[in-house]
Amino acid sequence: MLSLIQIILLVLSVAQWIIIIHIVMSWLINFQVISLGSPLVASIWDGLNRLVEPVYRRIRQFLPDLGGIDLAPLVALVAIYAVRIVLINNLTVFV
Repeated sequence: MLSLIQIILLVLSVAQWIIIIHIVMSWLINFQVISLGSPLVASIWDGLNRLVEPVYRRIRQFLPDLGGIDLAPLVALVAIYAVRIVLINNLTVFV
């Protein structure tokens, strides 16, 4: 059972990094540091959007419309941290 918990924690860590990379890349694109005209950047951006948008879409259903501010990535990161805390604090139950 411990191995399963470790795998879940690994998946949560990967998801956390994907969201952080998506956030940073969106800032870089919005501030025109990098351009979607580059095929490599466009490909990476498209791949990241395909990974995170299904999660963000579900979160946005419950969030109020704040205009140009998107809190879905923040809510997703907080949820990931919360699940990690619950799993780590209850690790002795699973051992």
